[in-house]
Amino acid sequence: MPAAQETTVETEVERVERWRTAELMRVGFAGDDAVVLAARFDVDLHEAISLVQRGCPPELAVRILG
Repeated sequence: MPAAQETTVETEVERVERWRTAELMRVGFAGDDAVVLAARFDVDLHEAISLVQRGCPPELAVRILG
């Protein structure tokens, strides 16, 4: 199949990471930080979001969760 006709199939993990990234960015995490945290499934997404929603600056939340 020519390269122009190839389709990229997104895996379930990629879909979840994309969704997690979007959720983290929605509450204020910078893009790079959101991508890194989203890929770390040992980081609780709800805890990360909660930290920021309770007033923790996203940069500090990254360090806490890191």
